[in-house]
Order: sequence, then C-alpha cells, then structure tokens
Amino acid sequence: MTAVAASPTRLVWRRLLRHRLAQASLVFIAVLLVLSLAAPWIASLRGVDPATTDLLRRLEPPSAQNWLGTDDLGRDLFQRLLDGGRVSLLVGFAGAMLSAVLGAIIGVVSGYTGGRFDSVMMRITDGVIALPLLPLLIVLAAIDPKKIGIPVEIAQSETFSLYRIVVIVALTGWTTAARLVRAETLSLKQRDFTRAARALGARPVRIMFRHILPNAAGSLVVATTMSAGTLILLESTLSFLGLGTQPPAASWGNMLTGAQELLQSAPMQAVWPGLLIFLTVIAFNFLGDGLQDALDPRSERRT
Repeated sequence: MTAVAASPTRLVWRRLLRHRLAQASLVFIAVLLVLSLAAPWIASLRGVDPATTDLLRRLEPPSAQNWLGTDDLGRDLFQRLLDGGRVSLLVGFAGAMLSAVLGAIIGVVSGYTGGRFDSVMMRITDGVIALPLLPLLIVLAAIDPKKIGIPVEIAQSETFSLYRIVVIVALTGWTTAARLVRAETLSLKQRDFTRAARALGARPVRIMFRHILPNAAGSLVVATTMSAGTLILLESTLSFLGLGTQPPAASWGNMLTGAQELLQSAPMQAVWPGLLIFLTVIAFNFLGDGLQDALDPRSERRT
C-alpha cells in the first residue's frame, strides 16, 4: 500500500512541533490569553475586586488572599496583572490584524497594478518607515479627540481609549506587511496559474484576492505574529508615558508608571509587569521564527 501524503496543514503543524522554543511560546501565549480573558471569573472565585482600593492594605506581601501582594493603593496585584494582560494582548492581536489587513490590501493592489500607482504607494510606504516611530505615536496619541469632533462621553470612555491605541499602532505598523505582500505579488503574478486565470477572463480583483493573496499568506502570517509583540511593546510605552490606557483601567505600561517611585521600597511592583512585557514580546518573536520555519517547505528535515 502506498502511504497517504500528509495534508499541508499537518505538515506545517509537524514542522512547528519540532521548534521547541515556538512550542513553549505558543503554550505561554495561550495560557496568558486564557487567564487574561478569564480574569473577571477568577476574581469572582477568589472574592477579590481589583478595582477596589484599600489604603490600609497597601504594599502587602504575597499571601493566601493576595497571591502577589497588593499595590500602592491596596489592590490585588495578581488580578491587576491579568486585567493589564487583557488590554495589552487585545492591542497586540487587534493592532497586528488591522495592520496585516491594511498592509495586505495595499501590497497586493500596488504589486499587481504596478506603474505609477505602485511607485506612489511605495514612496508613501518609505515615507512612513522613515518617520521616527515613537515620536510619531506620541504626537498621534496626544491629539485631543474632543477637538476633532468626537463627543465628550465617547472620548472619555475606557473603550475609546483602547480602540484609539489599536488604530494608532495599526496606522504606523502596516508598512512591513505591505512590502512583503507586494514582493510576493510581483513574483506570483508572473506564475502560470495567474496567467491562466487572466486568460480565462478573471477580473483583477478576483485574481488578487482569490489567487495571489492566499499564496502570500505564509509571509503575512509570520510578519503579523512578530508585529504583535512589537505592538504590545509600543502600547506599554505609550501607557508608561501616560498617553495610552488611562487609570483606573490597568495595563502593563501604566502599572510600570505607578511603580516608578516604588523601585526601592517595593521593586516587585515594577518587576512583575516588566517581566510579563518582556516574556510576551520574546514569545511572539520565537513563535514567529517557528512559523517561518514551519511555512517554508525547504525547512523539512528528514527523520
């Protein structure tokens, strides 16, 4: 009997499982995501309200009730870290996905169309890349939403603050995806299957989004995974500077801001959010490396 060939998805999964650091990173991100999403239920089960301040219990050491102790306002530090993780991971995932969508559309249209449109779009992309990223993000985050016509009740809501950060980081993070997809498009549009679709009368939009873009998905997935860690770091930086998630809502960045004056008396207030930022960014980078190897057929090893 002849062996049945493994499906492409199974081959990719098999290659990914050979990458030990990628496996560990995937498990870490999955556990952190589950715990962050389940934070309200965990707080309810523990009988802890992370939003309630108690100055009589400020900076308490770890205990059976407060697993990592309390912060400078007497709030449970463990639950605050989970709440901050929900914000940071949402910004990372949503910002990376939005960046990938914008970059993919710009890249495939620019690469397939070519000509003057391609030249203009690539010069715009180069211009965005040349801008200093952190000062640009600071300027965009410092814009008063009320002055651009957004109602006060919406502008002052925690949800708007979060969505604004997602949009800001996405508007500056689409360039990598655009350049990768454009490069893939320039190669794929000369392939036989693209020429056959064009000869059969397929419209350019169908060719771009039905034939070219799915074949460029490998590079796009890797770029999106790696950018998620970068966007989490950017969100933490903005929150640390007071331009991101605003208290009392928790994020790892603004938790670091609150711990600045406690480095000598209570250093763990800064160590825990800083460590989670570090580990999460590293995990996304290792996962991206593993996906890059898994999606490359040339990385198949003989067993």
